[in-house]
Amino acid sequence: HVQLVESGGGSVQAGGSLRLSCVRSGTIYGSRICMGWFRQAPGREREGVAMIESDGTTTYKNSLKARFTISKDNAKNTLYLQMRNLQPEDTATYYCAADAYYCDGLNTFTRAAHWGQGTQVTVS
Repeated sequence: HVQLVESGGGSVQAGGSLRLSCVRSGTIYGSRICMGWFRQAPGREREGVAMIESDGTTTYKNSLKARFTISKDNAKNTLYLQMRNLQPEDTATYYCAADAYYCDGLNTFTRAAHWGQGTQVTVS
């Protein structure tokens, strides 16, 4: 049974930084495993933020690439999202996701099989 647990959210002022973490337990079987982050603001659709594949290939939402960095620590089964220069429009619940098939870009990755419960990020 795969579980994803996010942490690191909180309230920051505009211009601040946060680092989100997502710890994975359980095994995902597949030759091509991807993990990533989505976010959803109140009244808005969920959107892909960034994803990273098992070989280290990263994909970002274009508008966030300059400020957000996705990384992973395989030894700790942990995924990270470093967010810099946060703005009020970054306010959202951030979700971690993982899959072994839907890894061809953020749009496809919305079909990921495994999701965390989310962590709230509020920027004022």
